This record gives sequence, structure tokens and C-alpha cells, in this order.
Amino acid sequence: MIKYNPKIWLSHIFKFYKSDTLKILLPEIMLMGIYTAGICYIELHYTGNLSAFKNAIAMHTMVGFVLSLLLVFRTNTAYDRWWEGRKLWGQLVNTSRNAAVKSQYIIKDIETREKLQKLIAAFPVVLKDHLLRKVSGEYNVEDVALNDSRVHNPSIVVTKIYNLIKAQADTNKITGEEFLILDREFSQLLEITGACERIKNTPIPFSYSIFIKKFIFIYCFTLPIGLIPDFYYWSVPFSMFIFYVLVSIEILAEEVEDPFGDDENDLPMEEFANRIKNNINEIMR
Repeated sequence: MIKYNPKIWLSHIFKFYKSDTLKILLPEIMLMGIYTAGICYIELHYTGNLSAFKNAIAMHTMVGFVLSLLLVFRTNTAYDRWWEGRKLWGQLVNTSRNAAVKSQYIIKDIETREKLQKLIAAFPVVLKDHLLRKVSGEYNVEDVALNDSRVHNPSIVVTKIYNLIKAQADTNKITGEEFLILDREFSQLLEITGACERIKNTPIPFSYSIFIKKFIFIYCFTLPIGLIPDFYYWSVPFSMFIFYVLVSIEILAEEVEDPFGDDENDLPMEEFANRIKNNINEIMR
């Protein structure tokens, strides 16, 4: 995720990032300019009657209002998914800290506590890899190598955690009430995992997404017809700018709607995982 000072915005206008839509869309924007120039040349030099196209801009004005509503809904939906993902990882930070604090004072057996420390610290890294559909191979949990992306590695880690605290309860090293206290914290780990998987595995419905793309395409490629009678060759930069704005909104929505990826604007899951690991080690040292 790109970190920046929102109060200093002027300098960011002239910077180009990897995810900047101007860089991504530059070839298409140039094609739009060439296309508009060709339509303009044909209308001005071969049709001979520009008044026949003057009313086309009125249609684009009405259709543009509908398109703007769709794009607002699209961006709001995408940002809601991003923000929900951020809240889930914030919840994971809090849950991990609470689990570590309670384990530190409830579990008296030093060896068990050390194993729990490693497992709690491993979970966010395993969850990150699971959402990215890759395996870093950083952790081996009690001789179970987490190097197979086909299995549900977060469940393996939580299962190992429950094996440890259940063994403590079975040997009466912790009471039933203490087991339930730990259970409330550790059960949230898989709940957070399931919520993240819901966002990751449920994209915007295909029919809805493809309709917006078709709508933008038709709107942009018919727009020069209505602009040319009033603006002549100035229609070229105007069409390029409108194309850039509308398509950029859709590209940004596509990037933001999946917050668990490697894009510049995705959530910094590795940073969260390292923060949790450091916190756990400070709490349970």
C-alpha cells in the first residue's frame, strides 16, 4: 500500500506510480485520440451537414448521468470491500494480542507457552500466504510443513493451537473456565479467515461488471459524434480526457475490490504480519 501525506497533494499530481491509470491507459488514450480525429475529419469534410449531429450531445448528457450513478455505486462497492478487509486485519491484530496476553498468564507450562507463541505468530503469515495463494515456506508447525497451497494451512495452525490447549485442559493444568477464555480468542482466528476468504473468492458479479465496461465503451466511442459539431478538432483532447476519467474509475475499482493482492493499493498484509509477530514476541518473552 502506498503511504503518503494526504495534506501534501500538489506534489503527488506530478508523480507517476506503478498503479497510475495514466500510465496504464496511455496506449488506449492515444487510440481514442486517433479515432476521434478520424471521425472529426469525416464529419467535417464529407458529411457537409453538422447540424444533423448536434442533438447527439443531448443524448450523451442524459446517458452520462446514468453512467455516473453506476460508477459511483461501483467505486463505493469496491471501497467497501477494501475497508472491510482492512477492518478484518485490524481485528486479527487485536485478537492475536489478546490471545497472547491471556496465554501468557493462563498457560503455566513453559514449553507449551513457547509453542503457542510460535503458532500465534505464524498464523498471520500463513493467512497472508493463503490469501495470496502461495506458500512462503517460512514456518514448519510441529513437523507439519506448511508448504502446500492445496491444503487449508490456517486451519492446520489453529488445529495445532487447540491440540495444545486441549492437552492442558485434559491434564488439569488449566481449568474449564480458562479453556473457554482461550477458546473465545482462538476461535476468532478462523472466523477472520472465513471473512477474508468471502471477500477474496466472491468478486463483483460478472454480468454487472461486464455491463459497466460495455456501457463505458459505447459511451466513449459515440461521444465524438456529439462533440464535433460544437468543438470541431477540440473534440480530440476532450474525448481523450473523458475516456481517461471514465475508464480510470473502472480500473481503480477493479484494483481496490480485491484488497488481498500484490498491487500497490492493496493491504500491506506482510507489514501487519510482522507487526503481530513482534507484538507476540514482546508479550510472551
